[in-house]
Parts: sequence; C-alpha cells; structure tokens
Amino acid sequence: MAKIIMGVGTSHTPLLTFEAQKWNEYIARDYTRDNLNLSDGSWVSYEQLNKMRGGRYAEIATLETFIAKSDACQRALDRLGDDVAKADPDVVVIVTDDETELFDRMNTPAVSIYYGEEIITHPRHRPDPMPSYMPTMLKTYGMDEPHRFPAMAGFARALIEAFIDHDIDVGAAAQIQDPYKSGFGHGVGFVETRIFRGKKIPVIPLLLNTYYPPNAPRASRCHDIGRVLRKCIEASGEDLRVAVMASGGLSHFTVDEELDRRVLKGFEQGKSDLLRSLPAGALNSGSSEIRNWICVAGAVEGMTNRWVEYQPLYRTPAGTGIGAAFAVWS
Repeated sequence: MAKIIMGVGTSHTPLLTFEAQKWNEYIARDYTRDNLNLSDGSWVSYEQLNKMRGGRYAEIATLETFIAKSDACQRALDRLGDDVAKADPDVVVIVTDDETELFDRMNTPAVSIYYGEEIITHPRHRPDPMPSYMPTMLKTYGMDEPHRFPAMAGFARALIEAFIDHDIDVGAAAQIQDPYKSGFGHGVGFVETRIFRGKKIPVIPLLLNTYYPPNAPRASRCHDIGRVLRKCIEASGEDLRVAVMASGGLSHFTVDEELDRRVLKGFEQGKSDLLRSLPAGALNSGSSEIRNWICVAGAVEGMTNRWVEYQPLYRTPAGTGIGAAFAVWS
C-alpha cells in the first residue's frame, strides 16, 4: 500500500532565487503597480496602499533587512532539502498552480493531474534588456531552457481514476508537444532545482487553478481535494513512499501577516476550519497560491507539523512583498 510519509510546503518567490543585493532591482516595479490585492477582496494602486499604511514599513525595507531575511529563507530551504533527502520518498506529488505555462486561457481546468512520462519545463520569455537578476532566477526555476525531470505516469493515471471514483472531476494532461510553447513552470521547476538539488525524484504535478477566475476552487474544496488525494494514495496497491508538497504562497503581492498566521494556525490539529473558511476575496492574485497549502493540509491532516518557518518579506514602505513560508509534516 502506498503511504504519505511527509508533507512539505515552500514559497517559490523570485526573491528566493537571487542574492538580496539585487532585490531592489526587482522591487522597482512595485512602485508602479495599480492592481495590488488586499485580503478583503479589494484592489489598490501602490500610491493608494502607501497612503493607507502611511509608509510604515520604510525602516525595514532596507538592504540590511533584505540580507537578513534572505539568509533566514535560504537556511529554511536548505533544511527542507535536507528533510526531503533524509525521507527519500519514491515520488513527490507537487501541488502547485499553473500560470499559463502548461495551460492557456482557452482552457484552464480547476484541478488537473499530469500523467505524462516525464516533466518538461517551459522556457520563460526573456525581456530585452534583461534585468541582472533574471538569468539566475530563470535557471533556479528551470525555465532558462527546457529541462526534463522524471515523472510517474502509471501511478499518476491511477490517482486520476481514483479521483473520479471519489467524485472529483479532475482534468488530465499527458504530454508536452513543444516546451517552447507550453510546459511546466516555476511551481515545479523551483522544487526540482532548489529543494531536490538535482536528485531525480519522480514527480506528479497536481495543478490547481488558483489565479484565474471564474473557476478557481474555494478554500473548502481545496481542503477536500487534499483529503481525497490522501485516500487515493493510501488505496493504491503500489508499495510507494509518497511526499506531498505545496509550492507557492503565502500572501502577496501585499504582505498580510494576519492572513498568513491564520493559515499557519490552520495547520494545527483541529484547526482546519481556519483554512476551509477562508473567503475567496483573500485568495486573489499571488495570495491565491495559499490554496496549494490548503490542499496539502487536507492531505496531511492528522500528521505532526514538525517545524514551520515564516518570514514576512516587506520590500517597500507601503508593505508590498510576500509572506514566505516553509514547513514539514511527518
């Protein structure tokens, strides 16, 4: 019988892919944003956000703080990598979102499982001129060129069939014809390069539509999907040690510590209602990736949260940035 031996959660923000000394170059675009999401479902410009918050984060949006925060995040990523290597899973189900990398807006399934023979990444568009941080970012995301990683087609197909038996009408994708047109993105690539450290661990991507209305699943549905995922894994006759990993999140592009801490609290025993009752308005734009964590929380329900690291990465006086989180269950 297959068994979930560990759960993992990791943010995958670009800030984790290059040195803190280059953060300001990346951050420059924040000041011109006119579509920053707030957790009440509203949208504001940077100027509006800064006026609302009175520039309260100016004293910590500094290079000195960036370096300290970056170091803390990299230590957490190293710890995740160590834990995955020690657990030595036979396969990892990565629950992440697709940002028009594999799917396009002609057809975006609410939930899909990939059962192809191998994972192939989709190279990302390179602007001209290219920012100095981008080559490292693309390489860490596995999106500098097409990269090929092992999948587990038979087990993935069995999961799809089991999902259907449990009344989850899951989408199914089985091939990538031209990786320069479509393929896997940073949600998978970051895990392969940074967490796996080049080790060829078979992966099954479970893709949630987090970003794109109108068919983004509600929080409770994401949690239910996680519960079903666990049932389907444990019902398998294959002798497999399975890890389930959330890739993405938490709050961004405006940091909301209250939201993030509610999510982290929701991982505790008996606290799943904190996750299941999250309003859709709190899960817009980048914050929508919290859905990936909710799904994994459903899959590892009852397991022990061994450790969690949370770093609110405020990067401007108005508090734009991301809530970076890292966690392991076993």
